[in-house]
Order: sequence, then C-alpha cells, then structure tokens
Amino acid sequence: MSRPDWTIRPLQAADRAGWEPLARGYKAFYETEHDAETYELAWQRLLAGQEVHGLAAVDADGRLLGLAHYLFHTSVWTGSSCYLQDLFVDPDARGQGVAADLIEAVAERAAAQGATRYYWQTQAHNARARALYDRVAQHRGFVRYDYPLG
Repeated sequence: MSRPDWTIRPLQAADRAGWEPLARGYKAFYETEHDAETYELAWQRLLAGQEVHGLAAVDADGRLLGLAHYLFHTSVWTGSSCYLQDLFVDPDARGQGVAADLIEAVAERAAAQGATRYYWQTQAHNARARALYDRVAQHRGFVRYDYPLG
C-alpha cells in the first residue's frame, strides 16, 4: 500500500532505530514498561515473522510514521483469526490517515491468509483512536478481563 506521503510495508532490519521509539510510545500510552531486553526480543520476533508480524508506515525519507503488530490464531468457531495487537502513529503524523492505512494493510494480509475474523481492542478512554475504529469497524460491546498468571 502506498500514498504520496508514505508507504506501508513489512518491518525491515534497517527500521530498528525508528521502530523502538514508536513501540515505546505505544507501551507508554498503556502504562506498560519493559526493559531493553524485552524490546530486543520483540524486535527479533517481529523480524522473524513467524508468530508475530509487523508493518511500518514509512515516509519518503525513510522515517517511520507508525507501526502495526499483528498475529494469526485459530478459533473454535471461525477458523483463522487476525488480531491487531499494537497500532501506534507518531504524534506528529496523526490525523493524516496513517492509522487507517495501517489497519487496511493488516486487513489485506488477513484476507490473503484466509482469516475469517480481524479484530483489536483498546481502552475505553482512548477517544481519538475509537473515533477512527468506529468509522472502520464494528464495536460489539465486549469487555476484557486479565487473569494474573505469575
């Protein structure tokens, strides 16, 4: 996917320096901190592209404007599902369509993989993101709970 101002493409090894500030921005928004080793492990998993996948919105100068991390999993009722785990756009690039293009690019990959469901979640107070999500998807009213495992 490409627009005059940016291109959506899979993450590449050369994106490491641009990826981490976006990943850290995403985690900071959700008040989740990780050490450097965790970021490195996540980066290696994304580059391997076997369990998790990553896309970047990149401007003409090669600067990363946004990221999308997603994965596929099976479902008892629908077969293959695609879960958009992380979506983040640099604050200076917001409001221009980068997030919508990243969502669409993941949707294209989900369809190409034969997924029958594509979904994500966000916090109820994330009003700006929810305004976009309400335009491009359906909110079905689910509430998430996390059971502590460790």
